[in-house]
Amino acid sequence: MAVEPSESIALTLGPLAFNWSPTAWRDFYFRIADEAPVADVYVGEVVCSKRSIFTEKLYPPVVNRLATAGKRVIRSTLATVFLPGDRAIVAQLCSNPGELVEANDVAALFHLRGRRHHIGPFLNVYNERTLEVLVRQGADNVCLPAEIPADVIRRICTAARASGATVEVQSFGRMSLAVSGRCYHARAHGKTRDGCQFVCDREPDGLLLETRDDVPFLVVNGNQVLSFTWLNLLGAIGDLRRAGVTRLRLAPHSCDMVQVARIFRRVADEDMSGDEGIVRLRAVAPDATFANGFLAGRPGHSWVG
Repeated sequence: MAVEPSESIALTLGPLAFNWSPTAWRDFYFRIADEAPVADVYVGEVVCSKRSIFTEKLYPPVVNRLATAGKRVIRSTLATVFLPGDRAIVAQLCSNPGELVEANDVAALFHLRGRRHHIGPFLNVYNERTLEVLVRQGADNVCLPAEIPADVIRRICTAARASGATVEVQSFGRMSLAVSGRCYHARAHGKTRDGCQFVCDREPDGLLLETRDDVPFLVVNGNQVLSFTWLNLLGAIGDLRRAGVTRLRLAPHSCDMVQVARIFRRVADEDMSGDEGIVRLRAVAPDATFANGFLAGRPGHSWVG
């Protein structure tokens, strides 16, 4: 049955991609549970399987706290799977049929086929045909990669409605540009991936890279490359809703994510203008350089007013 565009738009919180201390990780999700106006929370290590040892024991209390607060919890899988241990982690995560899982690598699709699941932004859904294939295999929600322009989003949303699926779009935070089997973060600190000593915990929002002219360029997070600019689609919420997008994803950072969610909720509810929301968002994340170029078909690092 086709799904008609909804007047309301849900806010979701993507998985925390950075290597925070276990206490900071737990307290972050506890506060999200108690205070943030988000409907769904994605929880899971998506960047480096080695990091999962620090938070593994904290998942039950975090998931319980979020669920008790009325949030739906979706478990996110790794975005790169290339070691036997990685495959085992993904297989175990997907083994519980009662748990809703977001697949970020095709290895997870093998275990989730025929079962309801979500598709994460690391799987490249760039056209209607790809979406239709994934929906037939059990996907009922797709989070599109950040680089897709508005006209393509509209076409994919049309196909999603006809297939009975929903479309999610990242609307805040640094954009993931690439993932690799090599750890850039360890190399930058003169270490190897196997002997990294978890140096990625030194930068809560990633390690800044600059050009030879000292111009901020990219950000490294373990084996992930992120944009230096922070995606901000506050001013486009109305257009995204009309296109058929029903879910806006916020990527966690060390700024006050509860306030970020509250600002997005008020703009989505037309309780605040997009312009006012952007001003308030700049106050919450004063060090962030915002960008929305991809949506307009421009270079992703640019800002289209």
